Order: sequence, then C-alpha cells, then structure tokens
Amino acid sequence: MSQLIYKNYISGEFKSSDNLFDDISPYDGSIVARVSEANKADVDLAVRSARKALNGVWSEMTLDSRCALISRVADEIDNRFDDFVSAEIADTGKPLNQAKTIDIPRGAENFRFFSNYIKSMGTELFDSQTHDGAKILNYSIRKPKGVIAIIAPWNLPLLLLTWKLAPALAAGNCVIAKPSEETPGSATLLAEVFDKVGFPAGVFNLLHGFGPASVGEYLTKHSGIDAITFTGESSTGSEIMKAAAPGVKALSFELGGKNPAIIFDDADLDAAVNGTIKSVFSNCGQVCLCTERVYVQSKLYERFMEKFTSQAEKLIENWPEGDASNFGPLISQDHRKKVLDAFSKASSDGGNLITGGGVPEFSDKRKSGFWIEPTIFTGLDEDSEFMKNEIFGPVCHVSQFDSEDEVLQMANNTDYGLAAAVWTTDLKRAHSFSAKLDVGIVWINSWYLRDLRTPFGGTKLSGIGREGGHHSIEFYSEISNICLKL
Repeated sequence: MSQLIYKNYISGEFKSSDNLFDDISPYDGSIVARVSEANKADVDLAVRSARKALNGVWSEMTLDSRCALISRVADEIDNRFDDFVSAEIADTGKPLNQAKTIDIPRGAENFRFFSNYIKSMGTELFDSQTHDGAKILNYSIRKPKGVIAIIAPWNLPLLLLTWKLAPALAAGNCVIAKPSEETPGSATLLAEVFDKVGFPAGVFNLLHGFGPASVGEYLTKHSGIDAITFTGESSTGSEIMKAAAPGVKALSFELGGKNPAIIFDDADLDAAVNGTIKSVFSNCGQVCLCTERVYVQSKLYERFMEKFTSQAEKLIENWPEGDASNFGPLISQDHRKKVLDAFSKASSDGGNLITGGGVPEFSDKRKSGFWIEPTIFTGLDEDSEFMKNEIFGPVCHVSQFDSEDEVLQMANNTDYGLAAAVWTTDLKRAHSFSAKLDVGIVWINSWYLRDLRTPFGGTKLSGIGREGGHHSIEFYSEISNICLKL
C-alpha cells in the first residue's frame, strides 16, 4: 500500500516537495501520512499568487458571488463529512463523538455564518455642514486588508482554521493558511474542497511546514503579508510580534490561558461537577479555554471533591472510534513529556496528587500512543509554578475559598486572561462577580457555549483583539472615510 502524501496548495495547484515529514497518530504512534514541507520559494509564489488574485478576479467578484462560493465550501464539507472526521481523528486522536458533533460541524458552520453575516454589515454616514452652511457628507467604505497569513493550531485543527478563513474571505481578502505540522490532514482536505468548489487561483493557498526556519518564519517576516492571525502558545505569539514589527503588520492573537472555575456554595452541585469535568478534561485538556484552576467555596468543597474525583476516574481512555470513549491522548510524545514534567514539579512543590498523574497501561497498540491519565491536584500555593503556567493537559488544581473578595483576588492573580466559569444560583452575584473577572469570556453555570456573533478573545498574555461577528470582519477590513462637500 502506497504512503499517503499531503501536498501544498499554491495558486490553484497541488504541489509536492522534496522535503517530507511524518504526520504521527497520537493514539498509537503510527505514521498517518508524509507531509510536503513548503520552502521559501513556495511562500514567495503563494504571496504573489494571492496578491494577483486580490488585485484581479477576486476583487472583481460581487459580494453575492463571493459569498456563494464560501457557502459552497460548507456544503462540500458536509458532502465529505466522514472524510473530515477520519482525518481529524487520525491527526488528533480525539473521540469520534467530539469530531462528529463539534469539530467538523462547527468548521462547516463558520463558512455558512460569515457568508451570510457579511451581507448584513453596514458602515457609517454623518450628515453635517460647514460654518458657511455648505452640506457635508462623510461616509465610510470597507475594503479588504490584503493578503492574510493564517497560522492555525493543532488542538482543534479544522474548527480554528475555518474560524479565521471564513471571515477573511468574506471580507474580500486572499489567504495563505499554515496548519500545525502536527495536524495537516483536515487542512489538506479543505484545500481539495476549495479546489473542487472552484475558487479562483491564489485566493486560498495552503502551506505545510514548521515555525522557525520554515513556513511560519517565512510568512511572518514576508513583506507581502498585510496581516497575521494566529492561535497558539503565548510565547509563539511574542515571537511573531517581533518578526512582524518591522512591517508594522496588523495582528490578531488568541493565545494561552490559565482559566479559573469558581464554584460558590449555592451552586447546583451536580451541574458544577459535570460542567467542570467537561471544562478540565475535554480534548484531553488541550483547549485554550479549559479550566486548570478550580476554586470551591469551603462549605461545598468536600462534597464537590468526592463527586469530581469519582467522575474523573470514570473517564474512558479508549480507541477514538470506541462507543464508550470520552477521553483521547495528548498530541505528541514531546507534549506528554512537558505535561508529565509539570505533574512532577507540582508534586515536588508540595501538591497532593488526588488521582491520575501517570501514563495508563495498555496491552494493544495504544501503548505506543501518547496517552496520559486525567489528573487532579490540591494543596499548592497560589504562587507555585503549576498555578502560574499553562499546562495544556488533562489536569487541574482544586483550592478552597471563603469569600468573594478572596476568590476574586486568586482568580485574577495570573498573567493570563482568557476565560472563566462561574457556578452559582445567585444571579445578582453571578452578574456582579463576572464583571470583575479580568478575562475576555465568562460562562455562568455553563462552559464552551458560543454564539458566533459575540467577541472571542482574551486579555494580557491571552491575546490581542477579538474574533467573532463584526469583530472578525473589522480585523480583516480596512475602513476608508470619504468626505463629500455638496
């Protein structure tokens, strides 16, 4: 059986490379495919092709025609739904049910949403007059920002790539997408979809590769790139800022988080336990929005810990296709080492290991995968390394608190500011307390619910800017004011 090769997609053509790297399955360590690494010449070609389309056929299309093509991408993802699910599972190891109900449907929905949303957006008009009574009209028009570099992460590969692609294209830009080297599969399928739908050459380009001394660095430093949008680690975002600074490029970053869940003693206990299990362990904890710090009011603490620990120990580490599976592996061997090192440091710093902390044993091919146990710690100081740094794995620390003021100080005592969850039946407290949290997103008695019109993003080390609805369109647009004296 011949080895599957993932190719780059440049100027409407699939292009292989002399440099190939392995796409590794997290659940058994097998090789999924060989991937064509793009070089600097490929990046230059993609940028030229995107610029040509931007200044030509793409800009000449009507908004309705452009949006019709974007909507057809969603339809074609639906037509190849099973292929996308298989590719996502092969690259990430996430459970089948998650890929079928979250990753692929929401990836398709991003194209449908923005292809419709852009049509409802207006601009400003001001009617005024000069000192001598002459009438003046000032109105604004929205134009595409240009050639956009989209650098996507490995944890939700299709969903987070399309979350950027769809609004960028709807706003009239041309794009060069770089998926993570860990998860090239669904992005390659997406290139096949764009090709079949019939997008003009150069509007969408896909380049595989790495960061430093590879596609990531070439894109962020390229003078032909007008804006960069990136989701990933905060440290990588900082490096991209440095690379982009000489060109004063527009940046949109959604970075890491050290997210708190605050559970007051009047919370619905079962709902809080079930919701926190989801917010800590979903996608093996590899979601920027996952909870890593859990604060429980003292009166509820013992009952919460008993139920929470019991639920965590019931998570099933099975093959992704297994009906009972609800817990997959980490993305790579290197990442597992990083997470296990964090576990070890937590223990040496005085943390109490409540459950997990190691690698599960298997008697089948899973023993070659990157599995890890759901893990809970208590007893660590708020200023410990574990409580300060994002782990990005299936782990949390649970602490007690007595008062609102105390837990507010603890929750905000972090360099990150992405998300938080608040569990309480006191709606007055829910509103007032949530407004004081220094984060971009607060869920009350829930987690991971999204309305695509709302702002998504964080403060401090968690990012720059907001995505969603008009916030996305504004980033991917340039606004020009036109002043007319009548």
